[in-house]
Amino acid sequence: MADKTFHLQIISPTRIFFDGDVDMVEMKTTEGEIGVLAGHIPLTAILQPGILRIKQPDGKKEAALHDGFVEIRKDKVTVLAESCEWPDEIDVHRAEEARERAERRIKSGRKEVDMLRAELALKKALTRINLADRK
Repeated sequence: MADKTFHLQIISPTRIFFDGDVDMVEMKTTEGEIGVLAGHIPLTAILQPGILRIKQPDGKKEAALHDGFVEIRKDKVTVLAESCEWPDEIDVHRAEEARERAERRIKSGRKEVDMLRAELALKKALTRINLADRK
């Protein structure tokens, strides 16, 4: 099975982020990390912020994936993402500022702070920083 390819399409509200044949794709779901090869059982899952890894015959690509859904079929995987960024598209300074703001909101302990939203913002910022640091 590992020598077969399948079609991967990643769509965000602003663009078709990726559209091509791949050997494997890895991403983070609410249930944990998942790796998909050709012929995978059909599955739909909710995605969490994390690093998306795409393996093709000519190499590996990584991107920051922020929330969404994935639909896995035997010959095609479709990701509907809130946003997705290649490493060279990440503004590290902006991501660091977002991390600091999210950490301040979480540490404040104020009742009016939406903790789930602050934690999600922190996860997104850390994903961006982690990916940019790998460059």
